Amino acid sequence: MPPSARLQLDALQLANRQTTLARVAEVITRQGQATSELLLDVRGNSLKVEAAIGNTRLEPGDWVKIMRTNNELQLLGKLAPAAEAGIAKALAQHLPWQQNLGAGLTKLLASLNQGLAPDLTPGQLPSSRTSQPLPDAARQALQQVLTRMPASTALTPGSGGQDQPLQQIKQWIAESGLFAEARLAQTPSNTLPDLKLALGRMVTALLAQQGQGPEQFNRITPLASPDLVQAPLQFPQPPSPTPAASTGEPTTVGQMLRLLAGMLNRITVNQLHSQVLAARLGGEGPAPTSTLLLELPWVTPQNEPRVAQLRLEQYPERGQSGSDQPKAAASEWRLSLAMDLDDAGPLHFDVALRQQTVSALVWAEKQTTLRQVHQELPLLRQSLADLGLEVTDLDCRRGSPQGTVTRLEHRLVDTRA
Repeated sequence: MPPSARLQLDALQLANRQTTLARVAEVITRQGQATSELLLDVRGNSLKVEAAIGNTRLEPGDWVKIMRTNNELQLLGKLAPAAEAGIAKALAQHLPWQQNLGAGLTKLLASLNQGLAPDLTPGQLPSSRTSQPLPDAARQALQQVLTRMPASTALTPGSGGQDQPLQQIKQWIAESGLFAEARLAQTPSNTLPDLKLALGRMVTALLAQQGQGPEQFNRITPLASPDLVQAPLQFPQPPSPTPAASTGEPTTVGQMLRLLAGMLNRITVNQLHSQVLAARLGGEGPAPTSTLLLELPWVTPQNEPRVAQLRLEQYPERGQSGSDQPKAAASEWRLSLAMDLDDAGPLHFDVALRQQTVSALVWAEKQTTLRQVHQELPLLRQSLADLGLEVTDLDCRRGSPQGTVTRLEHRLVDTRA
């Protein structure tokens, strides 16, 4: 390392003989020499070092264990590929093919009334085909999803402490699709209420109607939404225009299968993205020990599908300092909820909860909505107090918070926002 090595290592707060993990950002190999130059990402800082790698093959994205020895860094070894590396690869494969769930549900709802048009055969004119009803199995799966989606009128202000709304919210989260495989493993059933499983049943029914088996689904190119192509790993996503109800030609069977593939990919991306964030290493500041990214469909009084985006993070216990009798450390839960309402416009809620202490910040883009939220803050404070919570901070602002984006790099997902 250069003469300023001691200053660089001190800046990393790395004591002598202390070990830590570093990510290889770049490998610069000098031809004919046994040493290579590495650009390491150590605790959120870039550090260029010379390393005698020998037979150890390093690539960008690899994780290595290093130790400070006086004013030098010693490479102790390369970490074996972890499970999160495989998850990150699977995430990268699904990223380009995501369909907006709100837009997809709108088209699915239209197919209940309009049916689906058969795919054109060679030489057939579009005017010669007539739409056909959804197969019974597909219709039943879709109707199950729609009947179990909560209506905006079901959750009234001030009902948070009542049992029925709480059970509705638990069901809403459980059936979002994020836990589909785990729920199916616990309760094997062909009719288990779950968004992801229901979409899969629709796919199977449509393929069977075409005389094809489920294995043909892998050959279908999913239909992607432009906003999810541009920012595939931003969560919550910025609000997109509400899709209008379809009044034109019915969707074809092939288009519907592509749409369903994109919707399934979107749910799968949220599942994999949650796992990658929960398994992240390094980075600046404390990282959450668990992260859940959920999209929760609901319906307006006009029976139009909408989607709320929920980000739930658990941060580790932090010890108290500066006190002879420190308080017991406790995990902190942080919740971010984003939704776009027809009249109120985009709303974003940030809530932090540690034991019985809570703080909340509400963002609204419309001035009229901001004014209304500000007027309702005393009622919200009282409602939280009625639940036995101590409110430390409660505020509202105009605009929207800076979005959190997970950056996808060569072989690993870098999860610093």
